[in-house]
Amino acid sequence: MVDWLLPGTLDFPPTSKAWGAESDAPGLLAAGGDLSPARLMAAYRQGIFPWFSADQPILWWSLAPRMVLPVEEFRLTRSLRKTLRHFLRTPGCTIRVDSATAEVISACASTPREGQRGTWIVPDMQQAFVELADQGVVHSVETWVDGELVGGLYGVALGQMFYGESMFAHRTDASKLALCYLVSHCRALNIPWIDCQQQTAHLASLGARPVARDVFEAHLAQHAHGPNAGPWVYRPQHWAWLLGADAPLVLPS
Repeated sequence: MVDWLLPGTLDFPPTSKAWGAESDAPGLLAAGGDLSPARLMAAYRQGIFPWFSADQPILWWSLAPRMVLPVEEFRLTRSLRKTLRHFLRTPGCTIRVDSATAEVISACASTPREGQRGTWIVPDMQQAFVELADQGVVHSVETWVDGELVGGLYGVALGQMFYGESMFAHRTDASKLALCYLVSHCRALNIPWIDCQQQTAHLASLGARPVARDVFEAHLAQHAHGPNAGPWVYRPQHWAWLLGADAPLVLPS
């Protein structure tokens, strides 16, 4: 039996009670509760996140192992470096931060996760993330071409921790370009890890790796409870760390 969250409390069961790999739902911890900003922030600080479909109650998860992307270990491939340099030098192409967060969330909601059918970002989840964005807790990084939003990502930022939630691309590599800036931005804000939740070959190719639950939670105890890092605004100079001598001297506005 899974624990059912009681109304009026933000308490979660110990993450050690999450279902194991031998179950049909590895990582499932609890059900019920609500998607209030306070509950969501309490959950993320403990490494717990909501994930459910429209025909299910709210389900809460604590995966083990946990996929994380250490910012300093991000792998910028030769082809992606070439794409990024071309993008930054092309008039009308730019990266923005938090200029269309609700639109990014909506676009991600129509994009299934790797290896899955349908979406987990049901309307209630979309509204919850938009409310957190209004409180400065959810942020988006967006790829724009000639005034059109063509890709991006969003996630939850608490303390010096960023929890990646979802990304989308309507053009080739558009979400990867947004991820490149997110990595550079997190480094500038002294955010050492980006939570990727689930293991995928694509994330591993970019430098992400699995860590044990106790390692992940120890990292959260150190980094997810202080003042939120910021500001979340686009800074062209952040590209210098990632691109080095290849960073454009003049970037499109």
